[in-house]
Amino acid sequence: MPRTLPTSIEHDLAFEANRDHWLNELRVIEAQRRKIAEGGGARAAEKQKAKGKMLARERIAALIDEGTEFLELGTFAAWGMYEEWGGAPAAGTLAGLGRISGRECVIVANDATVKAGAWFPMTCKKVLRAQEIALENRLPIVYLVDSAGVFLPMQDEIFPDRDHFGRAFYYNARLSAEGIYQIAAIMGSCVAGGAYLPIMSDEALIVEGNGTIFLAGAHLVRAAIGEQIDNQALGGAEVQVDISGVVDDRFPDDASAIEHIRARIGELARPRLAPFDRIDPREPAGDPEELLGILPVDRTRPYDTYQLLGRLLDGSEFTEYKATYGRTLICGTGRIHGWAVGIVANQRLIVHRRRGLEPGEREMQIGGVIYSDAADKGARFVELMNQKGIPLLFLQDVTGFMVGSKSEREGIIKDGAKLVNVVANSVVPKITVFVGNSYGAGNYAMCGRAYGARFYYAWPSASISVMGGEQASRTLLAIQLKNRGEDVSEEEKAELLAEIQARYRAAMDPRYAAARLWVDEIIDPRRTREVVARSIEAAAHQPEIPPFRQGVLQT
Repeated sequence: MPRTLPTSIEHDLAFEANRDHWLNELRVIEAQRRKIAEGGGARAAEKQKAKGKMLARERIAALIDEGTEFLELGTFAAWGMYEEWGGAPAAGTLAGLGRISGRECVIVANDATVKAGAWFPMTCKKVLRAQEIALENRLPIVYLVDSAGVFLPMQDEIFPDRDHFGRAFYYNARLSAEGIYQIAAIMGSCVAGGAYLPIMSDEALIVEGNGTIFLAGAHLVRAAIGEQIDNQALGGAEVQVDISGVVDDRFPDDASAIEHIRARIGELARPRLAPFDRIDPREPAGDPEELLGILPVDRTRPYDTYQLLGRLLDGSEFTEYKATYGRTLICGTGRIHGWAVGIVANQRLIVHRRRGLEPGEREMQIGGVIYSDAADKGARFVELMNQKGIPLLFLQDVTGFMVGSKSEREGIIKDGAKLVNVVANSVVPKITVFVGNSYGAGNYAMCGRAYGARFYYAWPSASISVMGGEQASRTLLAIQLKNRGEDVSEEEKAELLAEIQARYRAAMDPRYAAARLWVDEIIDPRRTREVVARSIEAAAHQPEIPPFRQGVLQT
């Protein structure tokens, strides 16, 4: 039977200090989002407008249904990167989920205000991630193309490898073969290898006057074969629609091309959805606003994960699995906006266990650490959710697996491997939210980026690293001091440690992870329910759940 989770909490000094800190952090993040949304800046935007073009965000706003929200993904892609080239806000490309004529779709739109929409290495990674989301969730995908192609100064980091530029066309082919609809609108430049992306889509449109598509532009044609021609005569709308037939239709402006896309999406056959259970949603009994006060600023301090769940689950109701066993990992079922979900969450409170101890004797366990019993419980629970066809939500705040002679003798490696195995082989949709720490193999066991979740989100409190900052910094310091092979003064040691800690802190910031697309988006904790529900709805477009299989497990 479900139980109602605790939601009563004292708004003491610590609570208020936590809330004030995270509110301020969210204000900073939102200010940074607004700056990213400016793309290449006002001057570049005016140049676009002067050509009669809509800006990338304006195109998306016109494309999605009125009154709906574009769930942007990868906003912080390339954050703090490519500074020697002036930066690449949002990696020069917008991507996310948008409802078009009532259908959930993936949308990819080049931002031509950023280096003429050129592809940086992170642009490529972001487009591939969007195509992966479309493929895994069987969502139609719309490309709004306006790109100068590969950013040539970095061509060696984007052109030849497996997950580089050519992989986008591989996904084009795979999506089409799977019957997942793709439509592209050429609204500006589309050149060289990039020309394959719209033409390998199921339908391609072009905007007259601004849209051009060719394998080589006028300058290269002149250099290669001596032919004198301008870009419109070479590959403009009339040439590629009326003469070559490469593109299907041409339109006088962005707005009319977008309206045509909306009509095409509206004609699609309605998909058969996965049979994930959903009932009428209910609000949590606990106020989601209080999430900001519960989360401690000091990421080493414990808090009660049940208090978080009480503000995330419908009615604050939770049916726990093995509640008195493996208590550093909380497993159980609840609902989010009516959707049934299986929860796997790290418990940060210090708990006790009694297995193998004398009656009345208690042993302390460290919160946020996965012990053998917790790993065993988690593996069984993930198997159970696959058996029952219930999507999984991982809430990560993990410092790793327990170490030491006692844990080794209990078989921590074997039990940890069991959990990693079933998470890797899970076939129901997985969604991961990085709530706090995500260290070492704990990241893997709790469905980190390498483990195939449909969506990854991070709270501003998230911290992803091979180990905690203090431990890592002191380990690196010891290695550097050993390599120097000479006496180092205490003052020099302190300076070196401070430098290492500063670098490590920067790398543990959630924006660092988001810049590299280790997470899809940084979200406001108070919006978690809405974002998770939207993600499950997108994942439900997978009509059938394949059979759950796993390899050899040591027991």
